[in-house]
Amino acid sequence: MTAKMKFAALAMAALALVCGPAHASSGWDEIVSRARGQTVYWNAWGGDDRTNAFIDWVGKEVQARYGITIRHVKLADTAEAVSRVIAEKTAGRDDNGSVDLIWINGPNFLSMKEKKLLYGPFTQLLPNYRYVDVTDKRSNVTDFTTPVDGMASPWRLAQFVFNYDSARVTDVPRTIPDFLPWVKAHPSRFTHPDPRDFMGATFLKQALVELAPDRGRLQQPATDENFLRETAPLWTWYDQLRPLLWRHGKQFPANGPAERQLLGDGEIDLSMSFDPAEAAASTASGLLPDTIRTYTLSGGTIGNTSFVAIPYNSAHKEAAMVVADFLLDPATQAHAQDIRMLGSFTVLDLEQLSPAQRKLFTDLPKSPTLPTNAELGPVLLEPNPSWMMRITAEWKKRYVR
Repeated sequence: MTAKMKFAALAMAALALVCGPAHASSGWDEIVSRARGQTVYWNAWGGDDRTNAFIDWVGKEVQARYGITIRHVKLADTAEAVSRVIAEKTAGRDDNGSVDLIWINGPNFLSMKEKKLLYGPFTQLLPNYRYVDVTDKRSNVTDFTTPVDGMASPWRLAQFVFNYDSARVTDVPRTIPDFLPWVKAHPSRFTHPDPRDFMGATFLKQALVELAPDRGRLQQPATDENFLRETAPLWTWYDQLRPLLWRHGKQFPANGPAERQLLGDGEIDLSMSFDPAEAAASTASGLLPDTIRTYTLSGGTIGNTSFVAIPYNSAHKEAAMVVADFLLDPATQAHAQDIRMLGSFTVLDLEQLSPAQRKLFTDLPKSPTLPTNAELGPVLLEPNPSWMMRITAEWKKRYVR
């Protein structure tokens, strides 16, 4: 079958999915049938053993169910796969590309979308996509201010959270303004990582989202004018906060793990993470005491979603779509959320699931440290990446001597 014929067939399948349940089922069945026997070259960051084990598990499952083989192409940087697709396009290799699926988000997704290197839209073809939470988890449809437009499918969620030691404190700040009276009552018992590190910058972004006069402007690129206006309340707030931080705000832990150690050593009572399950995993492994608890702020916290995307010249688009759909299966999402596997919170709307499907999540191993899906609250959109770059530079100019 030629590439044009394959595209035509997939288009017919897409039309079938739109036309009604019976036709939708037959259209997806045709995609699944063509996917059998194909190999998906999934290019994904290979720097985390737990994620690598999860991808291995996915490979075994889709092989058993659909006859699809997954080859995990382990990347040090997602940009490696993006560069490969760009090189193939430059060389005129518009069919039978070497990359079938990419774990992607942020600037890499934006680059591929702008360069028209993505296949799709395809998410509405996936039967399990109907369970995706597109209301309270807007990062499932907007990736770092870039509309996804069905060109990538979500599979795991990250959300900014705070961790505290319940043996020492019970009153915790629930909003960004609340941090000022809290640190006054608990001087030197809180800090944040250096904002030149991702985690420290995220804390300042969270503060900006709550304090900016016009939060909507944060979804647009920062300019000299709007940066001064929207960040003015942030610096007023931070000037009062900083002297009351650990070591009087003159030193900061280098990154998230360094701050976690301060919490574990009892030097601080409140820390932060971009992984809602990190503290639970750390208590289980003895890195943190079992009195640690995790929570989010009352109005929600910044989050982002990891996606899988299919390059425009993928040789195995059908199998790549089947893998993307399998990642959205409620049972798969529950398995990924299991603290013994990944601890990645689901991208699904649990209210859309059947009682039996919801039970898969309620039956997961419990930990007092682990928040429930409901306790995480709304996921707030990341500001445009230009805000983080400017905030980091401004913080350095103001506070680094």
